[in-house]
Amino acid sequence: MNTSKIALVAVHVFIWLLNYWFIAIVSQFNWNGFTYDSGSLAYAYAYGLFFNAVLFYVQALWLAPKMYIRNKKLKFYLISTVIITTISLIETYFDYILYNIYSINTEEVLGSFITNTIFHVLYSVAGFYYLFKLEHKKSEKVKQKLLEETYKTELKYLKAQLNPHFLFNGINSVYHLIGKDDALAKETLLQFSGLLRYQLYESNTHILLEKELDYLLKYIKIEETRRGSDIRLDYDINSENPTMKLAPLLLIPFIENAFKHCSNHIDSSANIIKIKIEEAGGKLHLNVTNSYDKLINENIAGGIGLTNVRKRLSLLYPDQHDLNIKKDNVNHIVNLSIDL
Repeated sequence: MNTSKIALVAVHVFIWLLNYWFIAIVSQFNWNGFTYDSGSLAYAYAYGLFFNAVLFYVQALWLAPKMYIRNKKLKFYLISTVIITTISLIETYFDYILYNIYSINTEEVLGSFITNTIFHVLYSVAGFYYLFKLEHKKSEKVKQKLLEETYKTELKYLKAQLNPHFLFNGINSVYHLIGKDDALAKETLLQFSGLLRYQLYESNTHILLEKELDYLLKYIKIEETRRGSDIRLDYDINSENPTMKLAPLLLIPFIENAFKHCSNHIDSSANIIKIKIEEAGGKLHLNVTNSYDKLINENIAGGIGLTNVRKRLSLLYPDQHDLNIKKDNVNHIVNLSIDL
C-alpha cells in the first residue's frame, strides 16, 4: 500500500470516528428511545455506524463497480435492496436487545426499523456517488496525462518545423553580406552559430527570460547589420525580473516576420521596424510594428513561423495570453501579452 492509499484510509477512519464522537458524545442526542444520559445511545450508535459503514463500502467497492458500471443494473438494484433490508433487520434486532437491557419500551422497534432503513439507504447512496466521484477523478487524471503527452508530441513537432525555418532565414541573412563585407559576414555567421546552438541545446524546456531576451537581442543585431541603413530600426528590450521563465522561441517568429516583410521603399526613412519587449509584474508584453509594401505583401500575417507560434501559445498558455495581429494601410502590427 503506497503513501497516498494509507493517507486515504486514515482520512476515512478519522471521518467515521469524528462522526461517532460528534453524535454519540458531544451532541447529547436522544434517538429511537436511546438516550445520551443512560449510555444506551453510545452502544446503539456504535453498531449503527458500523452497519452504515458496511453499506457505504459495499456500494463503493463492490456493488457499484462490479454491477452498476458493468451495466448489470437490475441485479444491482435487487442485491442492494436485499442487503439494505437484511442489515436493517439485523440492526433492528440489536436495537430490540438493547431496549430490553435498558428497559426501553419495545414498541419503538417499528420506528427503529424505519429509521435504520432510511439511514442505510442514505449511506448506500453516499457510497454509490463516492465511487463515481473517485472514478471521475481517475478519469480526469488519465485525460490530463494523455493531454500532456499530446502537448509534448505536438510541441516537438512544432519546434522541429521552427528550427529549419529559422535556419533558412539566418543563412539568408549571412548570404546577403558575402561579397559586401566578408569580415562582417564571418562575424555574423559566428553570431548566428551561437543563436543556432541556443535553439538546439538550451531551449528544450522553459528557460530564464534573461536568456531568451538575450537571444532576441542578438538576432535583432544580426538583422540590423544585414539591413544597415535600408531601414529605420528602433528597439527597446527590458525586464523587471529576468529570472522569470518562459517557453523558448515564442517571440522570434514575430520579429523574423517584421524583418522579412518590412517594406523596401527607395526612401529608407519609410522602411520602419519598431520592437518593444517589456516584462513587468510577471506579465510580458511584445509590440512589433513594421511598414510593408501593400502590393507585394497582401498576406503577411501567415507563414510557418506565425502558424506554429499560435499553436504553441494555445498549448502552453491557453488562458494566459492575448495575441492581436492587425495591419493598416502602412504598418503591420503585432501585440502579444503573456502571463508568466
